[in-house]
Amino acid sequence: MGQINPQIHESWKNILSEEFSSPYFLGLKDFLVEEKKTYVVYPAGANIFQAFNRTPFEKVKVVVIGQDPYHGEGQAHGLCFSVPAGIAFPPSLQNIFRELQTDTGLPYPVTGDLSRWAAQGVLLMNATLTVRANQAGSHQGRGWEIFTDAVIRKLSAQRSHLVFLLWGNYARDKKSLIDLSKHYVLEAPHPSPLSVYRGFYGCKHFTKANEILVQNGITPVDWRVDRTE
Repeated sequence: MGQINPQIHESWKNILSEEFSSPYFLGLKDFLVEEKKTYVVYPAGANIFQAFNRTPFEKVKVVVIGQDPYHGEGQAHGLCFSVPAGIAFPPSLQNIFRELQTDTGLPYPVTGDLSRWAAQGVLLMNATLTVRANQAGSHQGRGWEIFTDAVIRKLSAQRSHLVFLLWGNYARDKKSLIDLSKHYVLEAPHPSPLSVYRGFYGCKHFTKANEILVQNGITPVDWRVDRTE
């Protein structure tokens, strides 16, 4: 198998071309082809690179790193922590919205679709981009982490003044990939019910990220989730 031609925005395709032709990625593609013969895999193929398609490389201003896609039916659509409109909010997303409400004063959202953030330059990237239905972590260690680490390195090397929101130990481990002399890192415990009271509540990452962006002459993020036409 030669070069893979993924359904991903041209800006990322150019930046990550070496990854798509590397042996590990070819092996990952083969794994997914075999996996789909036997199991349901989330998200749907067209949504695997949704975070990148919604947020082109040159538009990124904030990076949120999740671990795995949601593994329940109808939940995962390619943006970490996000669910499509009409889907019940998973516990971590509920906690994110509670902190958003407390931090910014915005009303609690009625939709869990974070596409509005992505459109403004918030890269909502899981470290592993696929999962087997109802089996959390089932696609870890298959190559996705190599790919998404490469994404972080490319952003760190080729962009400046990005704000990385690292929630939980898994995301915090990615700090070593980031050039701290030109980027900003905000760390907090994971928003899951198990750790949200250890410092995620009260972290004020939404307003802090915007303060950093403004200090660097970058348009802040309008953190409203719901569409306001």
